[in-house]
Amino acid sequence: MTTTITMKNQVTLPAALVAQAGIAAGFRLHWSLAKNGELRARPLPPLEQVVKSLRGRGKKFLPKGRSAIADLIEERSKEV
Repeated sequence: MTTTITMKNQVTLPAALVAQAGIAAGFRLHWSLAKNGELRARPLPPLEQVVKSLRGRGKKFLPKGRSAIADLIEERSKEV
């Protein structure tokens, strides 16, 4: 598949390639240049998807029976 770079350095990805890669609007591409001069693009998930996957991950570090929000409120009240 061949595409053309516009005057603004933009490229339109062929629909078939987008479908094969499983990417859609909102995905970001990480570009790199290999030592052999090959230009590579690696799809990255949308930031919303990354944030959603991280929700609740810190709970395992919180002692049982403790509330992170209650601890924060208590800490802030001591600062005043």
